[in-house]
This record gives sequence, structure tokens and C-alpha cells, in this order.
Amino acid sequence: MDATPATDDPLGIAVEPVERWLTQQLPNVRPPFRYTRITGGHSNLTYLLSDLDARRWVLRRPPVGRLLATAHDVLREHDVMLRVAGTGVPVPRMLGACDDERVTGAPFYVMEYVDGIVVTTAADADALLPDTDARIRAGTSLIDALAALHHIDVDAVGLGRLARRSGYLDRQLKRWADQWEASRLGNLGGMAGLHSWLTEHQPAETGPRLVHGDFRLGNTLTDRAGSVQAVLDWELCTLGEPLLDLAYFLRSWTAPDLRPGFARPIVTLPGFASGEELAAHYVQRSGRSIEELDYWRAFTAWRSAAILAGVYRRYLDGQMGERPDDLEAYRAEVISRIEQGLSVVR
Repeated sequence: MDATPATDDPLGIAVEPVERWLTQQLPNVRPPFRYTRITGGHSNLTYLLSDLDARRWVLRRPPVGRLLATAHDVLREHDVMLRVAGTGVPVPRMLGACDDERVTGAPFYVMEYVDGIVVTTAADADALLPDTDARIRAGTSLIDALAALHHIDVDAVGLGRLARRSGYLDRQLKRWADQWEASRLGNLGGMAGLHSWLTEHQPAETGPRLVHGDFRLGNTLTDRAGSVQAVLDWELCTLGEPLLDLAYFLRSWTAPDLRPGFARPIVTLPGFASGEELAAHYVQRSGRSIEELDYWRAFTAWRSAAILAGVYRRYLDGQMGERPDDLEAYRAEVISRIEQGLSVVR
């Protein structure tokens, strides 16, 4: 993820009230704080904080403006990471959450800063993971973290009530259909047909497991040796089908992205494992069958199109700050993701 220059007027942050809260919450801090917007993600607003001693933390809050009722729940994201810590899945340490919207207009939380690199694009990988052993380890380390996530006993860690334990796919189909409707893009790219196929071909439910919902290399911090140091962005985490996470990860690993800077998938670079190799590694590490993987590959293409459509709409409506120059590439990528899903079902 990229960082914008530090600012005295950060979007969505009431500087003085937030500073008072941080001073009470974090030990031995020396305000004033500098706020550096971390970009690259397009959901919650994320800031790197630093004080006069150059100590660093990370703050997350929802986007400004009108939001869907269940979207961008940062307090839920905070609670999930708090409980996942110590299970074998690497996450940042949670340092405090604020549910008083009078402080800055929305809930927010603060977590430790984890040193590491973020590899989102093939260009990032070229620059940051040039070593072949690191590239191999990046893939296997991600799958190891994913298998560890899917082994978590949700009742033992206090997440058994995170969501309903049945009806996961029905809820997902409804949630992202609502998101698509809110984006006001109609039947762009044949989205209605893909949604109909997914509704008509639902597989049988498996037992509820914790799923991340947006598991990919770009949502982790790794070291230069390719080992995952922290899994980030747990906003979509729920109880559901583990193959959703695997299918989504494989799509992000292998599918091209039409937005500038995202054209080549990671798998096109030498040294990185193929999608088939990583799926096999998942079977070995998790002991799970991947017989229904194709359905979930189509589903994740559909869902990711709905998610990106929401990002596109928020930029159009001014809820995420200044519009990027390449905004229309987001629309083209929405269409591409729909076509990826349709290619599986055909």
C-alpha cells in the first residue's frame, strides 16, 4: 500500500478530539501526531500515526458519507483480530477501539504498526521479492496462514456468534446483490445472469468456519524472505465456507486486473507457484476437499465485481476524497470480473 504525505487536515479525522483520545489510550505518547494516509485499499480510511518520538501506530475508520447499514464495521474488525491473535494466524496487536462517534464522526480503532512490505502488483513483487526462495515462500506462507485460519475453533476463541451458523451463502448472495444495486450500474457486463446462475447452483453447506473474505497477498504484510508477518483487512470476516477464501485468493493470484499498475497477476512472474500448486498445498495443509472449488471461483468473481462497483460509486459520490485519474478503469475492471465469473459457469 502507498502512503500520501502527512497532513494537518486528514479526511475523516477531528484532530484535537482524536489526539485527546489517543493520549489517554496509548502509553507514553508525545503529541502532536502526524497523520499519513495509507492508500491502496479502497474500503476503510487508514492512517499511519506518528508522534514526536517517531513511534508509529495505525488507525482505521469508515469512509465519510452515507454507508450501507452493515458495511465498514471497524469495531467488528477490531474484535475479530483481537480474538484471532494467538491462534497461529499472524495479526497486528489491537491497542484500543473508540465507539463514541462524537470524537470524530464514526467509530475507529488503533493497532500496532507491523514492519513489513505490501506486495499488491507484479511490479511490487519484481522490486520487493526478487529472490526465488522468497517467491516460493510467499505462496506457501499465505496458504499456511489460510489453513490455520480455517482450523480455528470459533467457539473456543469467542467468535461462535460472529454470524449465523447456517445460511451463509444465501446471506452473501443477498448482501452483494444489495451492494450491486446500491452502485446503480444496472446489468453491466451481464451481472444479472451471473447472479441467477449462482443462485440456482448453490452447493450444500459445510460446517461453519472463520473465513477472512478478502484473503490475498496485497492484504498481508510479509518480510523480505516472503513470510507472512500480519494478515490485514478483516472487515469481511464471517462464519462461512472456507473454499470462498481459497477461491478468492486464487483469483487474486492468477487473474489480470485492468486498473493501471495491476495488469500482470503475480503468477506470471518466474518463481511464484501456480494456482494449481497452491490449491494442492491447501488440500495438504487443511485436509479439506476442493471438489466445489469451481462454484466458489465463479462466486468470488461475482462478489469482487460487486465490491469494486461499490468503490467506484463511492469515488463518483466523493466519499473517498479526490477521484483517481484512472477512475474509469475501475468500471472496466468491474466488467472484467463479471466476465471471469461467466467464463467459469459456461
